[in-house]
Amino acid sequence: MLFNSYGFLLLFLPVTVAAYFIIARHSHAAGAGWLALASFFFYGWWSPRYVLLLLASVAFNYSVGRLCSGALLTGRARRAWQITFAGVVTDLLCLGYFKYANFFVSNWSALTASGWTIETVVLPIGISFFTFTQIAFLVDTYQGKARAYNPIHYALFVSYFPHLVAGPILHHKEMMPQFEEPRVYRPNAENFAVGLTIFFIGLFKKAVLADGVAPYVPTAFQDAASGGMPSFFDAWGSALAYTCQLYFDFSGYSDMAIGLSRLFGIVLPLNFNSPYKAQNIVEFWRRWHMTLSRFLREYLYFPLGGNRHGPMRRHLNLLITMLLGGLWHGAAWTFVVWGAFHAIYLMINHTWHACCEAMGFKPRGFAYRLFSHGATLLAVVVAWVFFRASDLSTALGVLQGMLGMNGVTLPAALATPLGGSMRYVEQIGIAFTLGGAGQFVKMYSWITILLAIALFLPNTQELMRDYRPALGYHVTPTAFLLRWTPNRRWAIAAALIAGVGILSLYRRSEFIYFQF
Repeated sequence: MLFNSYGFLLLFLPVTVAAYFIIARHSHAAGAGWLALASFFFYGWWSPRYVLLLLASVAFNYSVGRLCSGALLTGRARRAWQITFAGVVTDLLCLGYFKYANFFVSNWSALTASGWTIETVVLPIGISFFTFTQIAFLVDTYQGKARAYNPIHYALFVSYFPHLVAGPILHHKEMMPQFEEPRVYRPNAENFAVGLTIFFIGLFKKAVLADGVAPYVPTAFQDAASGGMPSFFDAWGSALAYTCQLYFDFSGYSDMAIGLSRLFGIVLPLNFNSPYKAQNIVEFWRRWHMTLSRFLREYLYFPLGGNRHGPMRRHLNLLITMLLGGLWHGAAWTFVVWGAFHAIYLMINHTWHACCEAMGFKPRGFAYRLFSHGATLLAVVVAWVFFRASDLSTALGVLQGMLGMNGVTLPAALATPLGGSMRYVEQIGIAFTLGGAGQFVKMYSWITILLAIALFLPNTQELMRDYRPALGYHVTPTAFLLRWTPNRRWAIAAALIAGVGILSLYRRSEFIYFQF
């Protein structure tokens, strides 16, 4: 079931919310149980058979957590470690089978010419998110930061439908205390106003902005995949269109998840915070998929040693972390290369700052910030090519076009305004072709508008900053004058945004992060 579907908006959501508060009025435990059952139903709408997988995962990890807690309470630390290790390995094996079995078998077969094949394994939706959520729970339980909670609350913690299929990756310490607060079982007008506003902003981002620019993405990628040679403007158009589509798709989902959760009085952690405004790649990863970055940092990078053993070891740890982070996104070499790109970016960033510190140089000023921001965004766009491409040859074909190696062409209709200067344009290697002017103008108009929105307008958290929009969001001084308040003007604006978003749901469009 999709958040951006009429079935969800007109049936599942109102029934779930109304029944939750009616049931919770009589029993908080029954209210939590209802929400957990609704979440399992939501998950099962995609494929009922995988509800059993989710149930088994929840039951297994809850049992492991209880056993680990019991061992720690009786002073058997080694036993607790063994239990935790077995639980984490089991989770990873399950994830590995569903997500990577076909990838590893096909690559092993190609490497050894053995001809091995296995039946295609269907990837259960959201398995990466609920697996990582529970791995974090097990590790934190072993470290004494968590304990085995009420089983109903634990089942709700893992299956909670606003986050289940595309994040954020939750921590027990963020969610479990909220499930125990009486206030979340009572309807609240402010929560409804804030939650619905955030939700419909997210719906608008997805249904209008992300889906609006989506048709301009495949051009160069399909051309390169079929052996063609996309030209300079086509390649950059597809790359930038995907850069915008992915941004508003994921930003839209993140807003919708936070807004839906707020209807129940539960505040989710911030997972997306204007990453294209980042001044460097480290800041980018503090803004993009923030809960995944946190998980990789706390449960992989730090255990590997982090930056505690010198620059070379830190660079190795970064490489391992980002390669595995890339592979987490998908079982393909394109994702591994994407992770490698970001590892290299991070190494360069850390080395640059270390050199500046050693020389006592503190770069500042508008020109430096502009250059840093431009370089960061350019690096991100180049890496997105691998993220989007179906294989490495396609990605390299698009990059070849972006470098101008396949020539630079423009629609002939755009030459008219140039007049007599057209011959000078042709002298520098730009050719003109018949047709395609309308598509070209539409594509770059969409890109220009969406990049302007991403770079210069306040994000949802900044807009809702007075009403605790998400966990982990810190109110900072801002020059933005727009500030949401529960009044008639904002109600009308939210209604218009909601109307446009709902009317745009004429096509089925999954969120990009559903495939991870």
